[in-house]
Amino acid sequence: MLILASASQSRKKLLENSQIEFIQISSKFDESSIKENSISDLAMELSFQKAKSILNNIQEIYFSKELYCSSLEILGCDSIFEFQSEAYGKPSNKEEAFNRWKKMSGEFGFLHTGHTLLISTFDSTSKVRKVTKKIQKTVSSKVYFSKLQDEEINSYVDSLEPLYCAGGFALEGKGGKYIEKIDGCFSNVMGLSLPWLRKSLIKEGIYP
Repeated sequence: MLILASASQSRKKLLENSQIEFIQISSKFDESSIKENSISDLAMELSFQKAKSILNNIQEIYFSKELYCSSLEILGCDSIFEFQSEAYGKPSNKEEAFNRWKKMSGEFGFLHTGHTLLISTFDSTSKVRKVTKKIQKTVSSKVYFSKLQDEEINSYVDSLEPLYCAGGFALEGKGGKYIEKIDGCFSNVMGLSLPWLRKSLIKEGIYP
């Protein structure tokens, strides 16, 4: 059984559309407690901590008797947008979102998504779940933005969508029309590289 350690609706939708069975449990991990010099390393570490948080706090009551002793795969993801060597998380307010878009207009940046897949089994002796394998990768996609007028930026910021997205944009939302092209994994820009996940699950004999 795959557990998505995230409250992200975009990641949830990606898995649903791919017909990959999973359950979603939000990680309460405090992201501000992790510091890394490299933006891609930070995305990786945050994805690991989210998955680990679920593993440490999971209650077996969530699962049926058949799943109680089975393998569980916990997927943690974290996305960070890099623009001109600066990490862009979610804008804190509309002013910040506008100023970012002024800079990004007609330019490009990199969306890094850290992926951690923890494969665990239940140890009946110790009565705890133990990680038998950890699979990790940061997938990076190059995102090119259209040249925008201030009116367009203001309209997009007023929709409030940028305030809830890493980098201040959502490919699958209203912001999609402002993205010229993507070099790299498409779904990665929405928070989860489906090709990476598929290959990882197949390699472990879990999917299809």
